[in-house]
Amino acid sequence: MEINISARNLTVSDRFKDYVLDRAHKVEQLANRTQSLNIKVTRHEHKSSGLEDQVELTVIEPGHVIRAEAHAGDKFAAFDIALGKLTERLRRVGDKTKVHRGQHRQHSTSEISAHDFAELSITPASAELLLGQKAVAPEPVADEGPDLGESPIVIRRKEFPQSSMTVDDALYHMELVGHPFYLFLDSDTGKPSVVYSRKGWNYGVITLA
Repeated sequence: MEINISARNLTVSDRFKDYVLDRAHKVEQLANRTQSLNIKVTRHEHKSSGLEDQVELTVIEPGHVIRAEAHAGDKFAAFDIALGKLTERLRRVGDKTKVHRGQHRQHSTSEISAHDFAELSITPASAELLLGQKAVAPEPVADEGPDLGESPIVIRRKEFPQSSMTVDDALYHMELVGHPFYLFLDSDTGKPSVVYSRKGWNYGVITLA
């Protein structure tokens, strides 16, 4: 497994690198097909609360992108929180694999929605996540767009390969990347669609006619 560490607005010390490498074995234990683990550390300076570190973890493996992030007063604490979220999502990938091998029965969307999607164990998205994040799909082919000068509004444009899947699978991938919505090509209708989190345990689907 390849481990990549990048930093913004701070310098990553050898101590932090050793700390990460010492704990990366948890990822390999849960995802033995992992191609790479990308760790991005960003330091934010807030006028009211001071310095805050953000750690983003992204696991790339065939057919999946699993992601988690966390904020804390220092990068070590933020890494531990993000790693806890990531390992939980990796366990869900393992459970999904067991389903495909016939060890458990997979529930349909209609069955799960009858119980308000409680069986998915999805935590409702926070207001911060809803306002500050964009949907993520596997293997992006383009990244940030231009910054519009001194304007306070920054528009970032991303393009992804079309991913044909069912609504069930789209909900599953949305959970893995930790975002409030997920863009996909509905394999049942052949139309571009978006699954998204609503209040409570409710979810919705938007489809282009």
